[in-house]
Amino acid sequence: MNGKNAIINVASREANIKRKLRRHLHALGFEKSDEGALRIRGSGKDIVRTLHRAQRQERLWVNREFIAAKTEKLLRHFASGKEIDPTRISPVLERVSAGTPQGDLFRLASLTWSVPVSNGFGRRLRYLVWDESNGKLMGLIAIGDPVFNLAVRDRLIGWDSHDRSARLVNVMDAYVLGAIPPYNELLGGKLVACLLRSRDLYDDFARTYGGSTGIISKEEKKARLLAVTTSSSMGRSSVYNRLKLGGQQYLKSIGYTGGWGHFHIPDRLFLELRDYLRDIDHNYADQHRFGQGPNWRLRTTRAALSALGFKEDMLRHGIQREVFICELAKNAVKILHTGKGKPDVGELLSAKEISELALERWMVPRAKRRPEFKDWDSSDLVDLFGNQTRLLRNQLKSSDLFKDTASGS
Repeated sequence: MNGKNAIINVASREANIKRKLRRHLHALGFEKSDEGALRIRGSGKDIVRTLHRAQRQERLWVNREFIAAKTEKLLRHFASGKEIDPTRISPVLERVSAGTPQGDLFRLASLTWSVPVSNGFGRRLRYLVWDESNGKLMGLIAIGDPVFNLAVRDRLIGWDSHDRSARLVNVMDAYVLGAIPPYNELLGGKLVACLLRSRDLYDDFARTYGGSTGIISKEEKKARLLAVTTSSSMGRSSVYNRLKLGGQQYLKSIGYTGGWGHFHIPDRLFLELRDYLRDIDHNYADQHRFGQGPNWRLRTTRAALSALGFKEDMLRHGIQREVFICELAKNAVKILHTGKGKPDVGELLSAKEISELALERWMVPRAKRRPEFKDWDSSDLVDLFGNQTRLLRNQLKSSDLFKDTASGS
């Protein structure tokens, strides 16, 4: 009897999850092609934002108590346009550790992104980019372990599966990379992206992970930060393309992803998929993401969808992201391909030196052409928190901070 009830419960759960998945995908605008694959009408950035909307709303809801508790206190770290003198901007990197005020600031700032950011996997280095001239936050950088399978990267390097396993430890992925308003209006995103190829990051990585043990392989690695990959969340990137300073290319486009992934499966549905795998005693149900590689969620989602009878095409969302590589060593690709050679990093500039070039190249000219960045008020940041905005506005109305920013003092 108990066994019969268990079978009925699993069948009922299957039907319920299938209904929720179909309803969610339909709400996002997905349709089925004649072959049964997912497809979505339209293209461009608005479509991408629409597809991420449910995921972002969910992320904001999960973080609602944190946002309510921290925003008023941390808002003072964000600049109003009138507090910025483009000719005096002086970026500096600050390493972020978990459980610190800097960690809280990084978390809050990243929640303003229109496309939700990952938490990263395995090895991680996170940075706040400050403007020393006014003590305000300019941007964020976070690099972590890359995905194991990335076709455009592997073709560029010329890796087979063995070489990739042996030398992927020398590559990281920038999973958070961008400027905070109003610095983004001054093309600050270009400056922040260029900081990936800095002596600061290269040396910091060497100190932190140069003699570390591989999470998956358990082997001791003499890792060197030879390259960093990143991808544009909005398809083709106007920020990362043609990113050159002083004749040096900082990011190079190497192609597009295949349009596969799991971002259109929100956390609440993913948790139900994992619970379902537990019901059927599937071994992926409780694999921990660390030690299983950054593709753990994709593999788990695929296993659950397959067990439910869905085709693998359910994971083809069709959004192709442009992929870029930042080579810190001049001979990065050669070393990654052969495993031999000493990194040629003699021409790496410091973050300060890169920033000086970027200010002259992009930010100061942009400020002259587009002075409306001065209209941004730091209190406007709360408008980026979606359904939390009204609560935050009411919370700030009674605070001295809101009165100060509203009066422009």
